[in-house]
Amino acid sequence: MQHPSTTDTGGAHPGDSKGKPRLGLRLATFVSLRYRDYRYLFLSIMVTAVGMWMGQIAMGWLVWELTEDPFMLGAVNGVRGVAFLVLGPWAGVAADRMDRKRLMFLSQGWVMLLSGVLSALILTGHIQVWHLFAFSLLTSMGEAFTQPVRQTLIPSLVPRADLMNAVALQSAAFNSMRVIGPSLGGVLVASIGAGGVFGIRTAGFILVLALLGLVRVPHQEAVAQRKSAGHDLIEGLHYIWSSRTLSWLILLALIPMVFAFPFQSLMPVFADAVLHVGPQGYGLLVSFIGAGALAGTLCVASLTGFERKGMLLLLSGVSLGTALFLFSRSDWMPASLVLGILIGGAQMTYMAMTQTLLHMNVTDAMRGRVMSIYMLDHGLTPVGALLAGGVASLLGAPFAVAAMGSAVAALAIIALLRVPHIRRLG
Repeated sequence: MQHPSTTDTGGAHPGDSKGKPRLGLRLATFVSLRYRDYRYLFLSIMVTAVGMWMGQIAMGWLVWELTEDPFMLGAVNGVRGVAFLVLGPWAGVAADRMDRKRLMFLSQGWVMLLSGVLSALILTGHIQVWHLFAFSLLTSMGEAFTQPVRQTLIPSLVPRADLMNAVALQSAAFNSMRVIGPSLGGVLVASIGAGGVFGIRTAGFILVLALLGLVRVPHQEAVAQRKSAGHDLIEGLHYIWSSRTLSWLILLALIPMVFAFPFQSLMPVFADAVLHVGPQGYGLLVSFIGAGALAGTLCVASLTGFERKGMLLLLSGVSLGTALFLFSRSDWMPASLVLGILIGGAQMTYMAMTQTLLHMNVTDAMRGRVMSIYMLDHGLTPVGALLAGGVASLLGAPFAVAAMGSAVAALAIIALLRVPHIRRLG
């Protein structure tokens, strides 16, 4: 029995005639929150995100305290890429073959357990650097399944006409906590330590699991019997490769994950060695980036019905690269905070448009596999962080971020000038 994702007043099911795309520009920033099940997913993302951002601040500062080596900051983030790169595509296969809600429960429960273990190690004074590497690797195994599965749920919970809004609001949920989480994390690290922060994060997962339990996921239609999971994976890769639109969107999504998005792994270096503002300043800096990201996603959410999505995608890439380059040149905290807002806004606009265009150009039977390839960004970003850490150790963090910004701006300009097919997507 399929459970429709309805509004409080009995609104449209994603698959009915009311879900047909609507013409013209329609300002309706929070329209997707009319749908009950999407609301619970939205709230679960907010709770997950605040814990994740607090954990990132605690982890980054703990690594810096133990090693005082920018390469180690990149390395701890870099090991996360191993699980995403290896398990990510198979997670997409699982999302297309198995119960997606059950997969979410298992993966989130796994991360909760690991967070509790890390908190205990820190609080008892037994923490060592290798524990941080192990934690990053093992938690990324769970997240490798969580991310693509969460993406596949969204089109089942809202009508197609509100899909861009729902994708953007998902990012807004994540980034609203990006404003609160880092600042709160910085204060808590200074007051109760990293162990206390991870203890709070562990408790938060109980609420996450409760909210997920309230989401009524529509019945996943049975698919044709397949020869094997390997056959499904190859089928998904061929599906992407054979589509000019999907292959270009995946390319545009993944390359910046290596050359631009890992800039945040170097924020402890900027906070300490460039701007001289300490852990609370570090949290504030990340919060301002999050504020810009929240503003960017809310703007995208307000543009339901906007028809120049491809153009907006490419222009936001140019803006992101330019803002990163300017940030690398700043040694004044107020200017860095303003540039952080611009970076966050451009980054999340770019990501929201990429996700929306992918969802709009893929069949539901292939959605899990396509989104799992897109979610390889979670593996490539840590690889980029490792590269950024190495460059920063040799040539300095400002040079590394300047190079990142230049690379992503160049890619977006090339696509803008040479790939009119993407530019015209709407």
